[in-house]
Amino acid sequence: MGWESLSALLGPLGSPFLWQQMTQALKETLLMVSLSLVLAELGGLPLGVLLVVSGPGHLRPNPVLHHVLGIVVNVGRSLPFIILMVAIIPFTRLIVGTSIGTWAAIVPLTVAAIPFVARLVETSLLEVDPGVIEAAQAMGASFSQIIGRVLLPEALPSLIAGATITAINLVGYSAMAGAIGGGGLGDLAIRYGYQRFQVGVMIVTVVILVLFVQVVQVVGDSLARRVDHR
Repeated sequence: MGWESLSALLGPLGSPFLWQQMTQALKETLLMVSLSLVLAELGGLPLGVLLVVSGPGHLRPNPVLHHVLGIVVNVGRSLPFIILMVAIIPFTRLIVGTSIGTWAAIVPLTVAAIPFVARLVETSLLEVDPGVIEAAQAMGASFSQIIGRVLLPEALPSLIAGATITAINLVGYSAMAGAIGGGGLGDLAIRYGYQRFQVGVMIVTVVILVLFVQVVQVVGDSLARRVDHR
């Protein structure tokens, strides 16, 4: 690649306005990912617990509830995110008053992540040694005590690892949300990198997203190791 071609590629990156846009887009992505992750964990954690305890041979077996919850979770996980965003636009408008922008993107991000979190929580809780649960029951622990003091603490490292995976998926989803005006780095990459043919902007955006994912993974792995006392 010649000097002139390289200058044409990187030229737009010298604009202070563009870097301000990138900074703002990064803040929007951080907001979308962090808030939707918290909301998804709040919704997916109890759903995952219900999936486990209502399963055969567990604390509160309920075949009908277990089957219905399984179907709901599977349907939610099977919908492509871009289709889900469009399909729930009326619901998004009802919640935040608009279907465009960062706050609007948080709604479908949360809805998409809840069933994903539920399955990860289910997998984590099923890994807990049944003998630990039986020991708690033998000591007279109540249903809520077994969940709050046995199941969740024992599965905490795996739950943190699952939350890390969810956060990384949400980074990808948030970039995809830019395709329909969701804001963030994905929106910036589309407006400047794709529509205006500024390849340098596209490259920098991808690099930022990759670094973002690496930081999330390192932090998540560190937290999981810290709480793992096995």
